[in-house]
Amino acid sequence: MISALFGMALFAVSCDKDDDTASEGDVANFSAENAVLAAKADNAIEGTLNIMETAFDESEGPDNGGTNLSLFSDCATIIVNANGDGTGTILLDFGDVCTLNNGASVSGKINLAYEAIVDNSRTINYTFENFTYNSNGVEGGGEIVRTLANANGNPASTVNETITVSFPSSTVTATREGLRVAEWVEGVGSGTWVDNVYHITGNWITTFSNGFERTGIVTQTLVRRLDCFYLVEGELEIAQDGLTGSLDFGDGTCDNDAVFTINGIEFPVEL
Repeated sequence: MISALFGMALFAVSCDKDDDTASEGDVANFSAENAVLAAKADNAIEGTLNIMETAFDESEGPDNGGTNLSLFSDCATIIVNANGDGTGTILLDFGDVCTLNNGASVSGKINLAYEAIVDNSRTINYTFENFTYNSNGVEGGGEIVRTLANANGNPASTVNETITVSFPSSTVTATREGLRVAEWVEGVGSGTWVDNVYHITGNWITTFSNGFERTGIVTQTLVRRLDCFYLVEGELEIAQDGLTGSLDFGDGTCDNDAVFTINGIEFPVEL
């Protein structure tokens, strides 16, 4: 369906070539397939990072001891090993398949190792074992620095990431490297995941195994509501194929729709 939509858009441009020849040439060089996979990678990575952050918060964070409604269903096994000195590990085991309470389908394992709190923050290292998020493979790892309270008084996470995503419909893989900051703006300490909202900023480079590369800079804060397994709002400035455009994740509605805009031409994307 996505290929057909891009194809129709390119056809429309070619029919109007007398009006804007330069635009036609630019858009013709736009790699639709790679752009869609990059958007899918962003969504899978954001969903995965939110799973890790929520698991930590429910186990050792502001909700510890007060969680009355967990994100994690009975098919998820969470093993916490606290060392008694503020450090410890958390194993998230989702088995062969597990549907979380927000509808996301996951499998495999995530390993978290956290350090003691120092100067209002703690470091969490993470790795994946055969982990998938909505059928997309997620590999790699990185470091999360959790701030107990930022300048706004909210918990926040700064993630240095090198995460590789594979797709069920493609042999190509995408590796995202960069910096991502998530501020927990709603639902802190409520004891339930359903009202949790995160604001996300940052910048990253996504490099594909086929040589394609895309940079993304958050120009309008991305919004992740934990009751939805898609980004629901915000905008990335995208640079790829010698072009600069935007990727708009919507108006806050929970759906799988996003829109690429290149040279004033909109390309709908299903995440």
